[in-house]
Amino acid sequence: MSQSLHLHMLTRYRAWADQLLYQSLATIPEHALSAPQPIVFGNLLRTLHHVYCMDYVWKAHLEGVPHGLTSRNPDDCLGFDALRSAQAEINEWYVRYAGSLDEQACDETVRFTFIGGGEGEQRRGEILLHVVNHATYHRGHVAMMMYGLSVPPPTTDLPVFLRDSA
Repeated sequence: MSQSLHLHMLTRYRAWADQLLYQSLATIPEHALSAPQPIVFGNLLRTLHHVYCMDYVWKAHLEGVPHGLTSRNPDDCLGFDALRSAQAEINEWYVRYAGSLDEQACDETVRFTFIGGGEGEQRRGEILLHVVNHATYHRGHVAMMMYGLSVPPPTTDLPVFLRDSA
């Protein structure tokens, strides 16, 4: 399978996993989502918000436009319903974007400035892989917090997605 097809599959997987996660989280009262947790972002909702914000930043880098964020953990945090909608929308953007890339486009270099300072550059394909991996990493944090709330997280493993989407 080509790199562009792998990336398209991975962005579809990520959208699927997020949809399942948000469906499960919708059963939890918002005050519990915002309750303090021993995690760098402070609570479950702000962890989800961080993921969305970083997706927004990488989307801006891919488009070559400013994102306007100055922190990886912005003070203003969307409520659960707004965040769920925004995440679904940006996930669909990534699915469409990955589906539009050919091998040459995957290898194009994108130059950007990191939020914390310093210049960076990555290939488009590397950025997409990071976006998927970053979400997977933080879904693990969210799953841990869900267990603490006695709400089992959904199964979001890649083999399950591949089986269910075949």
